[in-house]
Amino acid sequence: MLFARLCAAPLLGLTALFLTALLATSALARDDGRYANSPLKPWFESLHSEFGQCCTDADGYIIADVDWESDRGRFRVRIDDEWVVVPDGAVITVPNKIGRTMVWKHYIDGHPRVRCFMPGSMT
Repeated sequence: MLFARLCAAPLLGLTALFLTALLATSALARDDGRYANSPLKPWFESLHSEFGQCCTDADGYIIADVDWESDRGRFRVRIDDEWVVVPDGAVITVPNKIGRTMVWKHYIDGHPRVRCFMPGSMT
């Protein structure tokens, strides 16, 4: 299930209460200018995979720990109640500054595909 839509959201510095409320709803968190001064904005904009920049054509979503898994170095993620294998080239390898698992998706023939995937800490 999708808990939040993120692209350039500055999750560091949010209070625990706000983060809990954000995760409990499907609140839209697109960059509408309110994150212009966020210290994480350039970092989010720099994220890319072999398929291109993550935030260019797709929105990022926080994924709950129960909606992704790793098996022998391969990742799978549940998007729209469908388990999708994450292509190796979609995995973001830079340090995860927000600590949460995120996926940037797109659709082919009505099925979700992963453009970028950033694993979290699973804690």
